[in-house]
Amino acid sequence: MPHRPDRPLQTPRRARTPLYTPAERARRDASPWTLVQAVLAPLQFIAFAVSVMLVLRFLSTGEGFFAATVSVVVKTLVLYTIMVTGAIWERDVFGQYLFAPAFFWEDVVSFAVLALHTAYLIALYTGALDARQQMLLALAAYVAYLVNAAQFLLKLRSARLETAPRHATPPAGSMKYAK
Repeated sequence: MPHRPDRPLQTPRRARTPLYTPAERARRDASPWTLVQAVLAPLQFIAFAVSVMLVLRFLSTGEGFFAATVSVVVKTLVLYTIMVTGAIWERDVFGQYLFAPAFFWEDVVSFAVLALHTAYLIALYTGALDARQQMLLALAAYVAYLVNAAQFLLKLRSARLETAPRHATPPAGSMKYAK
């Protein structure tokens, strides 16, 4: 069919697999772990935001190492908690603890985040890194966390768009949708 100049070119779109099947969506909505994740995710972000400020303060002034250290440990404990409960949620919804196809890449990056946070705890415990190096490792873990958080936010947005009505009903008397 030839292109009509009064209409924009449209490329064919590949049909996307929905994030959740109807059965998975029902299991997600019924799982108590959905609420747990909804509470822990913003809690983890608050711990992250406070910790970033304390870590940056230490790196810029050399003061507040103890407070920065405690904040990274707290952030890491919240991370461990959200990882364990997230795996249980994934089992409830998708039937497997980790690496369900719908969240495969989020889980892969989550393990990198977990590895960096764990490396921080090991460095803290063993003294393998000095204070500045520990805080730089914490910042590296936080960058990975931000990437992972963005992945989950995009996935959440995608899931919401899937459930949004496809066509808006035009207001009464509107000519906008008239053909």
